[in-house]
Amino acid sequence: MKKTYKCRLLKKTELCSGIYDFVVEAPEIASQAQIGQFLHITCGGSTFLRRPISICDTDGSNTVRFAFQVKGEGTKLLAQWEPGAEIDIMGPLGHGFEVKPGEKAAVIGGGIGVFPLLRLARETDSAVFLGFRTKELVAMEEDFKAASDNVTICTDDGSYGYDGFAIAAMGEYLLENKVDVIYSCGPTPMLKAVKQIAEHMNIPCQLSLEQRMGCGIGACLTCVCETKNEGMAKYKQVCTCGPVFDAKEVVL
Repeated sequence: MKKTYKCRLLKKTELCSGIYDFVVEAPEIASQAQIGQFLHITCGGSTFLRRPISICDTDGSNTVRFAFQVKGEGTKLLAQWEPGAEIDIMGPLGHGFEVKPGEKAAVIGGGIGVFPLLRLARETDSAVFLGFRTKELVAMEEDFKAASDNVTICTDDGSYGYDGFAIAAMGEYLLENKVDVIYSCGPTPMLKAVKQIAEHMNIPCQLSLEQRMGCGIGACLTCVCETKNEGMAKYKQVCTCGPVFDAKEVVL
């Protein structure tokens, strides 16, 4: 059973409407966290189940950063915490990205799926493509530009940056630039498109799946995803076997 920790909220920022950025004091988690892992957080109030939220970044020794969008009662309550409060957090959990030194990567995220990619962008030699619906929802642009010198911000409606989907911007880049691997996190339609491009161009690819989770430790079986395996291994728990999978393994 994973340990839980009382983590003091050090900093709270509303990045844009309904999207919050928290930094907590969590040395035990910070020292263990791998890129792409997540936290299971008690939101407070009358909510019983914890909420899974990806780790955005760590300082490696003391603090953990995570960001989330208010979507329901749990995240609404979580957003009400103020600096100084202690938040009950379980983690780090799950299987993260497998990063090899020296790789040239394409990193692509969409919406709230961009947040777990920040540390990845900083620790790899990568071209980064971040997609948002509109200019008002663009978040962490400066953080990513500090992490990578090749960042493309895309908006679906063309109100800021590249006019169109991030998948299109990445596709254009890959026509003229060779990469060793693609890393991605975001909504399922985007992940499907990333998977198709990776397979068509024969580029290794790792996908971080977004999935509803109950327990976060593989006990409740609510977060299974379909894979290409046969028999009992056909379905795997995203919370323990993922959230990051080899793109060739999963069926989207």
